[in-house]
Amino acid sequence: MEFSMIFMISFSVLILCSSLAYGQVAMSTSPTPSPSPAPAPAPTPAYTNIKDLLSVAGPYHKFLGYLESTKLIDTFQIQANNTVEGITIFVPKDSAFKALKKPSLSNLTDDQFKSVLLYHALPRYYALADFNDLSEKGPISTLAGGQYTLQFNDESGTVRLDSGWSKTKVTSAVHTSKPVAVYQIDKVLLPEAIFGTDIPPTPAPAPALGIGPSADTPSAAKSEETGSSSKPSFSGSSSPRIMMNSGIWTQLVLAFLGGWLVLFF
Repeated sequence: MEFSMIFMISFSVLILCSSLAYGQVAMSTSPTPSPSPAPAPAPTPAYTNIKDLLSVAGPYHKFLGYLESTKLIDTFQIQANNTVEGITIFVPKDSAFKALKKPSLSNLTDDQFKSVLLYHALPRYYALADFNDLSEKGPISTLAGGQYTLQFNDESGTVRLDSGWSKTKVTSAVHTSKPVAVYQIDKVLLPEAIFGTDIPPTPAPAPALGIGPSADTPSAAKSEETGSSSKPSFSGSSSPRIMMNSGIWTQLVLAFLGGWLVLFF
């Protein structure tokens, strides 16, 4: 009986130890889960140099030259690369500026001229497919400000722009990579906010040098006074000459008579 109890206890201890050893081996051989990979960062848009883009994309040297001379190229560049919205530019060809006869851009003030250039850009990136929605939203504000708006119409894929004073259309897509969209137009955009009002007239040319003063000017009046005062001095100087000539003739007559008296008496 005692032997049976000892045998049962020993057998139970042996089974318990083997179970614990098997559990430790199973835990050591189980695979460790690998950490999940971190999400890839969103790609940042590439920097777009508008100056280089316009200089090589087509005949846009006139428009680019205006942007550089007014320093507005920096405004376009900041809007393109330093904002979330991006920029959309409508660029006229050089021939569009040559065809612009009247009204002339040369009659504008500096601020008005800058507003005309800013009027050719929208403060947001728009693809070609977006213009269909813009035509239903009414006037769209431009980079020139709230009062300088454009009306868009998408007619069977042809995008037309209306400023209220001039109308043009998009003839080609020059660059459509976000955040910059550049579209070529066939005419210069003239905002109604400027050309719908009186444009400052061209300054009158300066008078040519060397033209004599008019009769009612102070210098002319002074010259007339000088001329009139010189006349009395001229008549006074001629009277002594007349008296001198008469005295000589008197002396000659007296000498001739005296000679005759000596001969006959």
